[in-house]
Amino acid sequence: MLEKIFKLKENNTSVKTEIIAGFTTFMTVAYIIALNPNLLTNFGKSGGQALWNGVFLATCIASAIAMFAMAFMANKPFALAPGMGLNSFFAVVVGNIAAITGLGYVESFQTALCIILCEGIVFLVLSIFNVREKIVDAIPLGVRMGIAPAIGIMLLNIGLGSNAGVYSSDGGPFYVMKDFFGALTPGLARTNMGDGYPTMVLTVVTMFVGFFVIAVLSHKGVKASVIIGMFVACIIYWVGEAIFLGINPFAALEGASFVPAFSDMAETTLFKFDFADFAKVGWFTVITLIITFCMIDMFDTIGTLVGTASRAGMLDKEGKMPKMKEALTADAIGTITGAVTGTSTVTTFIESAAGVEAGGRTGLTALTTGILFLASIFIAPIAAIIPAAATSSALIYVGVLMVAGLKNIDFEDIYQYMPVAIMLISMPISGSIGHAIGLGLITYTVIKVFTGKAKDVSVLTYVLSVLFIIKFFWAVS
Repeated sequence: MLEKIFKLKENNTSVKTEIIAGFTTFMTVAYIIALNPNLLTNFGKSGGQALWNGVFLATCIASAIAMFAMAFMANKPFALAPGMGLNSFFAVVVGNIAAITGLGYVESFQTALCIILCEGIVFLVLSIFNVREKIVDAIPLGVRMGIAPAIGIMLLNIGLGSNAGVYSSDGGPFYVMKDFFGALTPGLARTNMGDGYPTMVLTVVTMFVGFFVIAVLSHKGVKASVIIGMFVACIIYWVGEAIFLGINPFAALEGASFVPAFSDMAETTLFKFDFADFAKVGWFTVITLIITFCMIDMFDTIGTLVGTASRAGMLDKEGKMPKMKEALTADAIGTITGAVTGTSTVTTFIESAAGVEAGGRTGLTALTTGILFLASIFIAPIAAIIPAAATSSALIYVGVLMVAGLKNIDFEDIYQYMPVAIMLISMPISGSIGHAIGLGLITYTVIKVFTGKAKDVSVLTYVLSVLFIIKFFWAVS
């Protein structure tokens, strides 16, 4: 049955490998289950606990449905969930709507969901009529080849930076690379972080031991190396908390509720589109917001699909991924489902690379991850105790592997290495795959034009470059 649906032998994989890959992906993306509602409700302070519960359930349900679509339509191992960056932008939009209209946060949230619904519908239409696939094809080969290593640098930045911040009574967050390794001396680091320093030391030890375990096991050919390394990292962190910090690592499970708050979701987010107040925002603002969400999501998704597929050997000789249309359609379905259930734009996650590295090659990986997301409705407290330092181990390892894609870049060809160099630095700093691709396209186009090769640039590449220029500088005009 599974062989027939997912063509496991054809993709040189097995049920066991795919399920392990699905678990691996889940462990690297599980943070979004709690983080997304925290970001969209300011940790429950905006909209109250009812909205937090609604967004939490929407995150799990919309992500699962999107991954089921990815599994059965595209047969690809990619995970989808409310995108980081896009959710923060959505929260800002909700705040702006509240300021413009005078509405409360919940009502403004429901108004903003109309924008996500429109974006999802636009994407679905573009995907069905192959417009998004044509946009993928319009990206120059050199830029496409540079996406994977740029994502690798971004994953390293996340793993060693924002993924595992430490707080203390003196403030925070404090980060591994910036505040621990970046300090002039250990003494200065201890002084700056105060009582957060022991936690930082435990975080550093955890992520690097996990990373080394993954690297060694992978070198020995152990397919479950990533998930084993993460499990070892979890054990180290939990034991360290108990012994050295005097903290019960499982305290969050005491008195935790495992009953989903569906009534809160029905009250605050499920099909709660406030079209009446939607018009108060202003059509120009609404259209601008829809286009902005579309551009960020489109190129984040394209970048993730192409970059991760490249690492997995899923691209053909022309650098194209088979069933790209179906994968993009699954992404659009996820966004529409997210709007209906009550969360920001659902997009393909770069952390999917962890599952791919664990051997995931088919939709069975995505199906497994989706089932775990759905199960998280009932076991959310368990998913929440996975330490960020453990997920960092996987992100660092996968990031290192993806950077190796630079070997495919012709550094004698200015049309390849210039856009790639810009992408390598802009992706981790901006935190946006889409923006980095936009800068890469602009760089490629400008260099081609001013070196007498303007005819080599496709019309659609010109259009995309102009659209990104307008997007980047619109506020200036």
